[in-house]
Amino acid sequence: MITMYEWTGSILGLLGAFLLALNKPALARFGWLGFLLANFAMILFAISIERNGLLIQQCGFLFTSLLGFWRSQC
Repeated sequence: MITMYEWTGSILGLLGAFLLALNKPALARFGWLGFLLANFAMILFAISIERNGLLIQQCGFLFTSLLGFWRSQC
């Protein structure tokens, strides 16, 4: 299960970055959604391996992803 969180987070994070790098406003919200899902997976991964630094980082990234997702709706 731990490996699934790690790989899911990694793949979704890369997908989110790719969609944002395309610089297409219609795809931006999907890029931020990819980041959001990646953040949740990596939070579960950090909890599973008991790494508080990674957990705090991913919680911070979760809030930036929420902000990006919200702003892409405007």
